[in-house]
Amino acid sequence: MHSDTVQYNCSQAGGDEEICDLLAKEIDAGLPEAENKIWHAHPVWFLDGNPVAGYSKLKGCVRLLFWSGQSFDEEGLKAEGKFRAAEARYTAVSEVNVADLRRWLKKARDIQWDYKNIVKRKGRLERLK
Repeated sequence: MHSDTVQYNCSQAGGDEEICDLLAKEIDAGLPEAENKIWHAHPVWFLDGNPVAGYSKLKGCVRLLFWSGQSFDEEGLKAEGKFRAAEARYTAVSEVNVADLRRWLKKARDIQWDYKNIVKRKGRLERLK
Protein backbone atom coordinates (compact mmCIF):
# COMPACT_ATOMS: atom_id res chain seq x y z
CA MET A 1 0.00 0.00 0.00
CA HIS A 2 1.29 3.44 -0.90
CA SER A 3 2.36 5.63 2.04
CA ASP A 4 -0.05 8.36 0.85
CA THR A 5 -2.93 5.89 1.28
CA VAL A 6 -1.76 5.10 4.81
CA GLN A 7 -1.66 8.84 5.53
CA TYR A 8 -5.16 9.30 4.02
CA ASN A 9 -6.53 6.52 6.26
CA CYS A 10 -4.85 7.96 9.36
CA SER A 11 -6.44 11.34 8.69
CA GLN A 12 -9.94 9.85 9.07
CA ALA A 13 -11.81 9.98 12.36
CA GLY A 14 -12.43 6.90 14.52
CA GLY A 15 -14.58 4.33 12.77
CA ASP A 16 -13.91 5.79 9.33
CA GLU A 17 -10.20 5.05 9.72
CA GLU A 18 -11.06 1.43 10.55
CA ILE A 19 -13.24 1.15 7.44
CA CYS A 20 -10.52 2.68 5.23
CA ASP A 21 -7.84 0.41 6.70
CA LEU A 22 -9.95 -2.70 6.06
CA LEU A 23 -10.81 -1.63 2.51
CA ALA A 24 -7.18 -0.83 1.70
CA LYS A 25 -5.95 -4.15 3.12
CA GLU A 26 -8.53 -6.15 1.17
CA ILE A 27 -8.03 -4.23 -2.09
CA ASP A 28 -4.25 -4.66 -1.82
CA ALA A 29 -4.67 -8.40 -1.19
CA GLY A 30 -7.29 -8.86 -3.90
CA LEU A 31 -5.43 -6.82 -6.55
CA PRO A 32 -1.75 -7.31 -5.69
CA GLU A 33 -0.64 -6.31 -9.20
CA ALA A 34 -2.53 -3.00 -9.05
CA GLU A 35 -0.85 0.37 -8.64
CA ASN A 36 -2.16 2.28 -5.63
CA LYS A 37 -1.99 6.06 -5.44
CA ILE A 38 -3.95 9.09 -4.35
CA TRP A 39 -5.99 10.28 -7.32
CA HIS A 40 -8.35 13.25 -7.08
CA ALA A 41 -7.56 13.31 -3.33
CA HIS A 42 -8.65 9.68 -2.69
CA PRO A 43 -6.96 6.24 -2.67
CA VAL A 44 -7.45 4.47 -6.02
CA TRP A 45 -6.07 1.23 -7.46
CA PHE A 46 -5.20 0.98 -11.16
CA LEU A 47 -4.63 -1.98 -13.46
CA ASP A 48 -2.55 -1.02 -16.51
CA GLY A 49 -3.32 2.64 -15.88
CA ASN A 50 -7.07 2.05 -15.68
CA PRO A 51 -8.85 2.90 -12.38
CA VAL A 52 -10.69 -0.12 -11.01
CA ALA A 53 -11.34 0.41 -7.28
CA GLY A 54 -11.04 3.08 -4.64
CA TYR A 55 -12.71 4.70 -1.69
CA SER A 56 -13.40 8.14 -0.32
CA LYS A 57 -14.75 9.78 2.79
CA LEU A 58 -18.12 11.39 2.20
CA LYS A 59 -20.27 13.24 4.71
CA GLY A 60 -21.52 10.52 7.04
CA CYS A 61 -19.92 7.48 5.35
CA VAL A 62 -17.02 5.93 3.47
CA ARG A 63 -17.82 5.15 -0.16
CA LEU A 64 -16.21 2.16 -1.90
CA LEU A 65 -16.24 2.65 -5.67
CA PHE A 66 -15.71 0.23 -8.54
CA TRP A 67 -15.33 2.07 -11.84
CA SER A 68 -16.83 -0.84 -13.82
CA GLY A 69 -19.09 -2.02 -10.99
CA GLN A 70 -22.43 -1.72 -12.79
CA SER A 71 -21.27 -4.58 -15.00
CA PHE A 72 -20.63 -6.84 -11.99
CA ASP A 73 -24.36 -7.69 -11.61
CA GLU A 74 -24.15 -7.50 -7.81
CA GLU A 75 -27.05 -6.55 -5.52
CA GLY A 76 -24.73 -5.02 -2.91
CA LEU A 77 -23.49 -2.36 -5.32
CA LYS A 78 -25.54 0.65 -6.39
CA ALA A 79 -25.11 2.58 -9.65
CA GLU A 80 -23.08 5.76 -9.34
CA GLY A 81 -22.82 8.50 -11.94
CA LYS A 82 -23.54 8.43 -15.66
CA PHE A 83 -20.93 5.86 -16.68
CA ARG A 84 -20.44 2.28 -15.41
CA ALA A 85 -19.39 2.89 -11.79
CA ALA A 86 -21.07 1.32 -8.76
CA GLU A 87 -20.62 1.91 -5.06
CA ALA A 88 -21.18 0.60 -1.56
CA ARG A 89 -21.36 2.91 1.45
CA TYR A 90 -20.29 2.13 5.00
CA THR A 91 -20.75 3.84 8.34
CA ALA A 92 -19.15 1.08 10.45
CA VAL A 93 -16.46 -1.51 9.78
CA SER A 94 -18.95 -4.24 10.76
CA GLU A 95 -21.03 -3.36 7.66
CA VAL A 96 -18.23 -4.44 5.31
CA ASN A 97 -18.98 -7.95 4.08
CA VAL A 98 -15.46 -9.20 3.33
CA ALA A 99 -16.70 -12.16 1.25
CA ASP A 100 -18.67 -9.77 -0.99
CA LEU A 101 -15.70 -7.41 -1.22
CA ARG A 102 -13.36 -10.22 -2.29
CA ARG A 103 -15.83 -11.36 -4.96
CA TRP A 104 -16.17 -7.77 -6.24
CA LEU A 105 -12.39 -7.43 -6.42
CA LYS A 106 -12.16 -10.54 -8.61
CA LYS A 107 -14.78 -9.03 -10.88
CA ALA A 108 -12.89 -5.71 -10.89
CA ARG A 109 -9.96 -7.54 -12.50
CA ASP A 110 -12.09 -9.53 -14.96
CA ILE A 111 -14.62 -6.86 -15.96
CA GLN A 112 -13.17 -3.52 -17.01
CA TRP A 113 -14.29 -0.55 -19.04
CA ASP A 114 -11.59 1.71 -20.49
CA TYR A 115 -11.64 4.78 -18.25
CA LYS A 116 -8.00 5.51 -19.03
CA ASN A 117 -8.94 6.69 -22.55
CA ILE A 118 -12.36 8.21 -21.84
CA VAL A 119 -11.19 11.77 -22.58
CA LYS A 120 -9.51 10.70 -25.82
CA ARG A 121 -12.77 8.98 -26.84
CA LYS A 122 -14.82 12.07 -25.92
CA GLY A 123 -16.72 10.42 -23.07
CA ARG A 124 -17.37 7.09 -24.79
CA LEU A 125 -16.46 3.96 -22.83
CA GLU A 126 -15.27 0.74 -24.44
CA ARG A 127 -15.15 -2.63 -22.75
CA LEU A 128 -11.63 -3.94 -22.13
CA LYS A 129 -12.49 -7.27 -20.50
